[in-house]
Amino acid sequence: MNNDKRQFHIAICGLGGMGNWHRETISRTENLHLSGSFDIADARQTFAREHGLHAYNSYEELLADPEVDIVTIAVPNDLHRPLAIQALRAGKNVVCEKPVTVSSADLRQMIDVAEATGMHFTVHQNRRWDEDFLCAKKVVEDGTLGPVFRVESAVLGCRGIPGDWRQEPEHGGGMILDWGVHLLDQICQMFPGRKIRTVYATVDHVTNELVDDGFYTDLTLDDGTVAHVEVGTSHFIGKPRWKVFGRDGSAEIDWGCRGKIVCVTDRSKNDAVPIRTAAGLTKTMAPRTDDTIKELPLPEVHSDIRDFYRNVMDTIDGLAEPKIKLAEVARVMRLMETVRRSAEERRILPFED
Repeated sequence: MNNDKRQFHIAICGLGGMGNWHRETISRTENLHLSGSFDIADARQTFAREHGLHAYNSYEELLADPEVDIVTIAVPNDLHRPLAIQALRAGKNVVCEKPVTVSSADLRQMIDVAEATGMHFTVHQNRRWDEDFLCAKKVVEDGTLGPVFRVESAVLGCRGIPGDWRQEPEHGGGMILDWGVHLLDQICQMFPGRKIRTVYATVDHVTNELVDDGFYTDLTLDDGTVAHVEVGTSHFIGKPRWKVFGRDGSAEIDWGCRGKIVCVTDRSKNDAVPIRTAAGLTKTMAPRTDDTIKELPLPEVHSDIRDFYRNVMDTIDGLAEPKIKLAEVARVMRLMETVRRSAEERRILPFED
């Protein structure tokens, strides 16, 4: 433990899958003590006690604990706004699970209360620490591929939407809010300072008519670069997590940073053996010969998700700027709303001038 920094006390509201993930992460983070948790489900209260946690009898009791500095909120999406506002007004700093809420209007209320109370309010955009994302980002930044003209980000599963509140629109269900919030945020982080000019999207309702169980969107940046984002829950053959295409090469990156980079070495040698099919031949789409390309390993990247909570503590103490800025969160919320509206209206929509 770093004795130069004070210890913070934190409590968790909602001890489901993500709430328990926070419990495990907090337990491994120096200077951060878990005071307890609250969940409306008796089974999760029992789970807390079985794991040595103090289980508060109510959210109000949790907020009334003077020891608690930070409240982490990990409950269904529609409850984020009221519970965060209640905690901020009780004098607690707030970490909110993603998506921060279900609309820009809700988010504006939460930010207004945080500013009025002077408490720190942030969002757990944890997939900024995904190493596959950091690897793809580094490939773009390093220039290994030459000028990048297209990035593809895909998360595809085949088990449908989880059988809980994520299937219900009144609780903020659907894949745009569930996974889109991560993938769109990653694209914004991959191209900092760049404007997204247009958005075009379609959504799937393969197994669920009430909420989107998949979506596809093309984001066109101010220099013409296209970022394609795809989420699906009914795909029995997957795709790489990332594909990056540049003038001089391409990269393929999967979960666990598996993949490769292939770059051109000699553009002057452009001949190829045609591909023959039953209906004809093509030389245009024939692969390059081995002596004109080279394969490179992906760059090594490493991350530590505990840096999220370390940054929260340092921000509260005035020692650092927040890694997750509310202006970035608001931008992604507007982007998700534009994705949804593009799909509804079946047209390309402007996003940023």
